[in-house]
Amino acid sequence: MYPLKFENLYYDKVWGGRDFEIFRSNMPEGNIGESWDIACHANGTGVVTNGYLKGVGFEKLIKLYNKEIFGNAIVDGEFPMLVKLINSNENLSVQVHPNDDYARRIENSYGKTEVWYVIDAKEGAELIVGTNGCTREQFEEAIKNNKVESCLNRIKVKKGDAFLINSGLIHAICSGLVILEIQQNSDVTYRVYDYGRPREIHIEKSLEVIDFDLKPERLVERYKEFLGYKVTDLCKNEYFIIYKYDISTKINLSSDIKTFSIITCVRGSGSINYKGGSETISMGESLLIPATLGEYEINGDLEMLISSPVLK
Repeated sequence: MYPLKFENLYYDKVWGGRDFEIFRSNMPEGNIGESWDIACHANGTGVVTNGYLKGVGFEKLIKLYNKEIFGNAIVDGEFPMLVKLINSNENLSVQVHPNDDYARRIENSYGKTEVWYVIDAKEGAELIVGTNGCTREQFEEAIKNNKVESCLNRIKVKKGDAFLINSGLIHAICSGLVILEIQQNSDVTYRVYDYGRPREIHIEKSLEVIDFDLKPERLVERYKEFLGYKVTDLCKNEYFIIYKYDISTKINLSSDIKTFSIITCVRGSGSINYKGGSETISMGESLLIPATLGEYEINGDLEMLISSPVLK
């Protein structure tokens, strides 16, 4: 087995832009808001683009190579994660995602807890993360009076900032950003406010799932330094684990026989060398490391996030 690359699944969005062209040469026309890069979902399923499995779809990989690639991570045939890039040329809607219990009952889906990592940010770019401390009653009143923006907590951000967005936390990505999003495998979004755009709003469902006690959770880097690289455990929750590596020369790693992992490069470039071959990786690119890959080495000058699911 070898590191797997998948086709980029592009989605035109009313708030999208062209900033992926900074590091991509395969973009279609339009205002591209999202690129789903490791995805096995009803709304987008990836196909392998490298090696002897080139052309094989994600669902077939699960059927034919389940344990070899995914270890014990596939439960009831469902891939647990989704990795995407987001480019916001305009503000996204103010929104919220349901937790697992609500999503299963109402949407027959996973809930959606996610991590945002800022790959690039224009000067003055902001995120909306949580409220400014308002109560449910105050928020409902703001919705009725079209004053939702007065209730929101805005945070100015820069390249390298990262946040945990738990299900139930109201949030929005504002304009001028390229975001890496690592999330549960869900596409359920309830819009609370959409800046006057003529799209569906989900007030009732939103109010059912917003947790007004949730606070913004900025992810803090606490690096441990080694020869040729440094590493920090960026996020650990009940759904996934994320480590961030800053590599100056090289690092030796090994796959986990119990599960897969996903490498996403957020700066620079390098190569992944394994027994039997080598794959390149560059800014904005993600690869899936199979459970049975074994030992591998990453060479280069790059920063990367390695994410993997928490086994239930």
